Amino acid sequence: MTKIRLDKWLWAARFYKTRSLAAQEIGKGRVAVNDQPAKPAREVGPGDLVTVRKDDPPVHVRVVAVSNVRGPATVARELYEETPASISAREQAAEMRRLAPEPALDIAGGRPTKRDRRLIHLIKGR
Repeated sequence: MTKIRLDKWLWAARFYKTRSLAAQEIGKGRVAVNDQPAKPAREVGPGDLVTVRKDDPPVHVRVVAVSNVRGPATVARELYEETPASISAREQAAEMRRLAPEPALDIAGGRPTKRDRRLIHLIKGR
């Protein structure tokens, strides 16, 4: 077997939990094959470049093998190899998220109290 449907391959490679979810994401345009929009019935084989926009930096993987069955994660990982550019982009995005300040730290006092709201309204002239 050298070719398989794209939605079936994404399901077997564990990018999506169900095949119908993979088909929905492909239909929304979040998956591309060889930098072209794809349909769920598009056949992929070894050597094809699949781009999955599931997270912020898209994941670019090269198809190494095809499988009809969804196996354990260790077997699914052998169906593809991630490109070096994709790996570095994911690591850089993770580092940026790690260095970003916590948004909740900006809220010092929490919600304004009833007294605070009255003062705010007084200052704004309402």
